[in-house]
Amino acid sequence: MAYLDNVAVFVRVVELGNLSAAGRDMRISPAVASNRIKELEKHLGVRLFNRTTRQLMPTEHGRVFYEGAKKVLDSVAEAEAAVSALSGQPRGTIRITAPLGLGRRLIASGIPEFHDRYPDIEVRLRLSDHNVDIMKEGIDIAFRLGLIEDSSLRMRGVMDCERVLVASPSYLKARGEPTTPQELVSRKHDCLLLRFPGTKEYVWTLKTPEGPQKFEVHGPFDSDDGDVITGWALAGRGIINKPRFDIEPFIRDGRLQIILPDTPPMPVQLAAVYPHRKFQDPKVRLLLDFMAERCQRMIRDMLAGR
Repeated sequence: MAYLDNVAVFVRVVELGNLSAAGRDMRISPAVASNRIKELEKHLGVRLFNRTTRQLMPTEHGRVFYEGAKKVLDSVAEAEAAVSALSGQPRGTIRITAPLGLGRRLIASGIPEFHDRYPDIEVRLRLSDHNVDIMKEGIDIAFRLGLIEDSSLRMRGVMDCERVLVASPSYLKARGEPTTPQELVSRKHDCLLLRFPGTKEYVWTLKTPEGPQKFEVHGPFDSDDGDVITGWALAGRGIINKPRFDIEPFIRDGRLQIILPDTPPMPVQLAAVYPHRKFQDPKVRLLLDFMAERCQRMIRDMLAGR
């Protein structure tokens, strides 16, 4: 197993680009990760990385070895999953990711309960509003809000979520309440945007009598953290486009007010995506079933004020 552990460390260093990130991911120190790479290089008799001050880049030997090593580790994982399915005792580690707000409110709180049911399964959660590269970072399940465009991934829809445009009463008193979507485009109003490289949030798709229409909106500032956007809206700084369950408490207590109710944003789908090869892994299916049911129940409760 020591050799296989060394191979696993090598693969994660290639995928993440440095020893520290790979060490954190595998819960070992950078020094231990470095020693395992050295042991592997000694065993193979070649140098696997070109080392710079910031990053480790695989050599030609390293690139060739990575392709074969990745297949071996995937085969081992599939074999372990098959044994777990036969034994009826799922075990191992699941790496999951979710957007910050969704992860904090729906996913994170369910992990202890899941672990209580299946104590031999470890769960590692990464929260980020950026689109995490599932394949590169070894993610087993990603919970996402929005369209899934990567054909190399499987998708399981959880539920469609209503979206709303909202602003604080203080903002609407100062700037006036918009009566048509066109007012959002005219720069008469400030739209607060969730934006990071590759995002499409600066275009809001609204339901209109003529069908869905896209509106390119603008604002004085944006953020890559959805909770920051909500905080700005609560402080009276602009209009936001959010899943209703995410901000229902603020709508209920009057701190945020729905605007343009006749031309709301298109609903967004909450979905779980995962690599094709993970479909038969029993621990992945268990977590998918558990979180899908839990998210549905919690969102319904949030919208009902429970």
